[in-house]
Amino acid sequence: MMKEFTIGEKVRLVSLPPYLKTAEPMPMLRPADLLQVGDEGTVLDRRPGGYWGVRFGKGAFLLDDQYLESI
Repeated sequence: MMKEFTIGEKVRLVSLPPYLKTAEPMPMLRPADLLQVGDEGTVLDRRPGGYWGVRFGKGAFLLDDQYLESI
């Protein structure tokens, strides 16, 4: 079941994906170790393909809902 978040909602990273995709107009892949499990961020938007744009302290990334939980 897909989780639904609202724009501006605070979320927590519950597991790390194999890599991170930046939430820029031209997304780039970054190593997953930029973030740690438990990092908190803010939902920016919903993207095609089931991704959520989330702003963390180290940047904005596109993440699948399986890696996120509401705070």
